[in-house]
Amino acid sequence: MLLRDDCDETTLSRMSGNLAVERVALKAAALRELHARSTVLILPNAWDAASARAFEKAGFAAVATTSGGVAAAIGYKDHEDAPAAEMVAAAARIARAVDIPVSVDFEAGYRLAPERIAEELIAAGAAGCNLEDSDYHGPGGVAIVSAERQAEHLAAVKAALRKQGADLFLNARVDVFVRKLGTPEEQLAEGLRRARLYRAAGADCIYPIMLADEAMIAEFVRTVGVVNVNIRRGGALTAARAATLGVRRITYASSIFREAMTFIEGIGEAIKVTAAQAGG
Repeated sequence: MLLRDDCDETTLSRMSGNLAVERVALKAAALRELHARSTVLILPNAWDAASARAFEKAGFAAVATTSGGVAAAIGYKDHEDAPAAEMVAAAARIARAVDIPVSVDFEAGYRLAPERIAEELIAAGAAGCNLEDSDYHGPGGVAIVSAERQAEHLAAVKAALRKQGADLFLNARVDVFVRKLGTPEEQLAEGLRRARLYRAAGADCIYPIMLADEAMIAEFVRTVGVVNVNIRRGGALTAARAATLGVRRITYASSIFREAMTFIEGIGEAIKVTAAQAGG
């Protein structure tokens, strides 16, 4: 057993870093195993440490984050308006707050190189991540990245994660449905093309965000196997129905955060009435 007197600070730092990476790798393996079970994996989306702890207390085996909720909680808009460093710090606080694996919504990567994305996610303690194929920084506004370019990017991120010692569970978001690119049939064809490319590039799961058509969801499942769909409480597509379609992972995007904020706004209005009655 090494004692502090037996090695210098550089060695101690390296040892500590290796242990941290090993912990992340174990969390990533646990998250991957949850996706392989016979039952669908349901991940509520947290926006801060308190909400993550609440979901852990409720008995969930893992939790995801919502970039929209996290950004709003720290004073920014969604879609990479917040500085990457602040979003990573928020993700790290969430990961430290719970014992269960955390999948981090890393948006489109904040224009970071693949090696830096891997470094930041591992340092934050993430067990998995979302990476989407939208570009929020182009001169013409929001655009979708070419499928081939995104596949290369995903492959590079995967390679960097493995090189750094933690093969995080990579959930590749397909944005053709949320961007409404073409007719529904064209969206499906392009979405499936992207899904195949992303899986071949190393993505562990495909996330066609905002896709609610059951026949199309079933086609994604047949094509790439491991699929994530987002639902909302009270929505037309239920968790039970998504599970019967073969969906492996269900998340809620920013809907739980929005529902919580609506509830808080209601409390504020009620307190305002009470204050008025008290002459305040």
